[in-house]
Amino acid sequence: MGLDHTSLTTLAVLGDEQRRRMFDFIRQVRHPVTREEVAASLGISRKLAAFHLDKLVTAGLLRSHYESPVGMIHKVGRRPKVYEPMAQAIAVSIPERHYEMLADVLIEAVLTEGGGESARDTALHVAYERGETLGSAGREQVRPGLLGAEQELSLAADTLEKFGYEPERAAPTLLRLRNCPFHPLAAKAPELVCAVNQAFLAGYLHGLGSDKTTAVLAPRPDACCVELRADGLAQGSSGPGTACGR
Repeated sequence: MGLDHTSLTTLAVLGDEQRRRMFDFIRQVRHPVTREEVAASLGISRKLAAFHLDKLVTAGLLRSHYESPVGMIHKVGRRPKVYEPMAQAIAVSIPERHYEMLADVLIEAVLTEGGGESARDTALHVAYERGETLGSAGREQVRPGLLGAEQELSLAADTLEKFGYEPERAAPTLLRLRNCPFHPLAAKAPELVCAVNQAFLAGYLHGLGSDKTTAVLAPRPDACCVELRADGLAQGSSGPGTACGR
């Protein structure tokens, strides 16, 4: 659970020392390079350089195209193949983290903060709405009829798995989340981050059309601060006094 296939492929490709050195070299020169340049920089053959470069392209770490490299005078015939890094940043984390989701909520909260409402309250509203949108989309996709508590938790587990929560069905009517996608930020500001997390998950359940399950604050040292519980288990929720996640 956690990492998707793309992340695992990236880890595997960069696990090779020569490919990692090759990738670092191409990133540092900041212009498209040929196989010959890469081979010379690592002291390997052009054929071996081409093999590793193609692996990096397949993994989505580099892109290739044909053009005259910097400082090279183009001769008659096809332009040489060159390689450069993909534009997007690469981040692989175990367990999986989603800081960008939290950052997006907080940025929108600051930008939309209005009269009489604090940035924190606005962040909770934004997080709830984001979750509600996700839940509505999920319900629309599966188009279920009347959902029971166990069905609601099954749908939630499938969705939250994709966000790095590592859901665990502790009981038929209890879904625990073994990973906090926002840790270690949650450890620095648990009252804010855990509240945003709970609001997001509560909004998700509402969007899903759930009236039988609740997003409950139940901090544990080695897990997310929120659990999804059926009505009968929803009593006794505690505040986010302990940092969630690991």
